[in-house]
Amino acid sequence: MKHARVAYDGTIHDAIEAAGGVQLNDGRVVSESDVVWLPPIEPKTVFTLGLNYADHAKELSFSAKQKEPLVFFKGPNTFIGHRSQTYRPSDVTFMHYECELAVVIGKTARNVKKEDAYDYVRGYTVANDYALRDYLENYYRPNLRVKNRDTCTPIGPWLVDKEDIEDPMNLALRTYVNGELTQQGTTADMMLGIVELIEYLSEFMTLNPGDVLLTGTPKGSVDTKVGDEVITEVEGVGRLVNTIVGEETYVQHA
Repeated sequence: MKHARVAYDGTIHDAIEAAGGVQLNDGRVVSESDVVWLPPIEPKTVFTLGLNYADHAKELSFSAKQKEPLVFFKGPNTFIGHRSQTYRPSDVTFMHYECELAVVIGKTARNVKKEDAYDYVRGYTVANDYALRDYLENYYRPNLRVKNRDTCTPIGPWLVDKEDIEDPMNLALRTYVNGELTQQGTTADMMLGIVELIEYLSEFMTLNPGDVLLTGTPKGSVDTKVGDEVITEVEGVGRLVNTIVGEETYVQHA
């Protein structure tokens, strides 16, 4: 089943996918275009994987082999919903999208072995984790301004139950900018897969329901400009639409 959180007629609703639209938790079915899409969950701790696809690491001219996953945290201020706007700061020269499979934890996990890891997954959604390359200090210590800027991570539209995704490690990822295909890859090319990541993280910390793993992106990083429509798509999970606006637009509406 596909789940969402939307605002309609001044009220926030849990919702599910329905023929012809979105079914609100009060039973009404409304058009997808008539709701304001929110992140499908309220993220708790969010773990972001850097350089988890070899082709993307090569694209960024980074060839050092990691002894451990490159993981950093994201704040709740970064997340916005489907069909929302992300602002581009006026001083940056390279701001690129990152199409990612997001894994949502469903129950408390501690010292989980990888053969049991999927038991702790609730489901999957799509994330577009924009990066401001100008602010990057280095790949081992990512600058906060690269990944924790307001509005920089659209997520959604749907949270898809894990039972509905036969093999999350064999899903196509695609990004379109203004209708042109600019990025494509597959989750099969992750260097550390979902189960390895859950095993690694749960060895030294507790994972809780609502925690999210952003699993990285394949090659195909293209600079985005004000006015661009960016669509990130994960096979079977969803198609996430986002628009780039200027900093002055964001400031006016903040």
